[in-house]
Amino acid sequence: MKYDLIVIGGGPGGYVAAIRASQLGMTVAVVENENVGGICLNWGCIPTKALLKSASVFEYAMHAADYGVTLDGQPKADFSKMVARSREVASGMSKGVQFLLKKNKVETISGFGKLKDGHTVEVSASDGSKSTVTGKHIILATGARSRTLPNLPQDGVKIIGYRQALTLTKQPKSMVVVGSGAIGSEFAYFYNAIGTKVTLVEFLPNVVPVEDEEVSKTLERAFKKSGITVMTNASVESVDTSGDLCKVKIQTKKGLVEEEAEVVLSAVGIAPNVEGIGLEELGIEMDKGKVKVDEYYRTNVEGVYAIGDIVPGPALAHVASAEGITCVEKIAGLNPHPINYKNIPGCTYTNPEVASLGMTEKAATEAGFEIKVGKFPFTASGKASAAGTKDGFIKLIFDAKYGELLGAHMIGANVTEMIAELVVARNLETTGHEIIKSIHPHPTMSEAIMEAAAAAYGEVIHM
Repeated sequence: MKYDLIVIGGGPGGYVAAIRASQLGMTVAVVENENVGGICLNWGCIPTKALLKSASVFEYAMHAADYGVTLDGQPKADFSKMVARSREVASGMSKGVQFLLKKNKVETISGFGKLKDGHTVEVSASDGSKSTVTGKHIILATGARSRTLPNLPQDGVKIIGYRQALTLTKQPKSMVVVGSGAIGSEFAYFYNAIGTKVTLVEFLPNVVPVEDEEVSKTLERAFKKSGITVMTNASVESVDTSGDLCKVKIQTKKGLVEEEAEVVLSAVGIAPNVEGIGLEELGIEMDKGKVKVDEYYRTNVEGVYAIGDIVPGPALAHVASAEGITCVEKIAGLNPHPINYKNIPGCTYTNPEVASLGMTEKAATEAGFEIKVGKFPFTASGKASAAGTKDGFIKLIFDAKYGELLGAHMIGANVTEMIAELVVARNLETTGHEIIKSIHPHPTMSEAIMEAAAAAYGEVIHM
């Protein structure tokens, strides 16, 4: 069959691109080897947030007395029910995406898609049969998988990746988490919150190393306070899985130490799914293991585009979706603005949460900016005090000359919901004074944004 557009991969990049293309009048097919919704919906963003919500509810129950609520008996974490709920949430969302694709007349083709030429895709079905479909345009949106290291070979039982971490049949008594990016930190928080003894190992000097240093240090303190053992400037040298417990040898500044744990979670990043999809055969150019594209996601082969985790840029679901929309709007003859990769929000759903945007204070200084920095702690927030969530702060960085917002860095309750305000502000080239003069509702956590801006200009009231 011939389509206007074929999308290989039904994740948040692929299915969004397909629906937008259909809205623009194209005939569209999505080739997906597993479940629509991709890793994010089935094995990443959504099911992890369901687990994290369970951990949050459990923590509230454990501290109910702090809020004047008396519970009969000690709350218990039912791990199997938490996992079951997480899978139900993911399944429901996947069915929702299937409905959206059908509603928008997008055909879903099950199987593994491989480029044969710039307009043809070979689909290998699970029963071994093969078929071909053709289209005027083809978008590659094949996503990524858990990255493996030679000294951390994942066996799916004792050394696991994020998929297994979502579906363990029983709660481990102890776990070593290797890597403190968003995936590692979120799982470290979840398992620790429900009673697993967690050790978090990070190669770099700070946890969540892409974040502003003050944010990283604050999260590390929160982790340690909650009982997580945090090792920074440390690397896992080897794991012996021959016994009942994994023996993990960790190189630290003070020398080699050994930790024992039931399970080791490897959270050392992701690897793009670029193998076996026909890139080499078509001579599609690569850049450091990813597909090389222009600002509208065109590859060097006419008719072939690529988006999401397989192209350079942040490997985030919301980025893939934006890239898919930009790509198909350009194909359709519209004139979309290229994505501004300096204005991409990042979120980590630990407790406290972390959210950020733009330059860190260090990066802004190194770039030669004269800066104004405003910081407002949630200890000074009435809403945070009332809610019992006083950990964290809002930190804003402005260009002293023009008042441009260069970066925003948040740690605290609900900050992942608050960062979008500053994405819009930066997109509109809002200045610090305009944020200060934008009346924020009281009492809210979000008014800390206004207060942080005011702090940068010496006008803060409540601190």
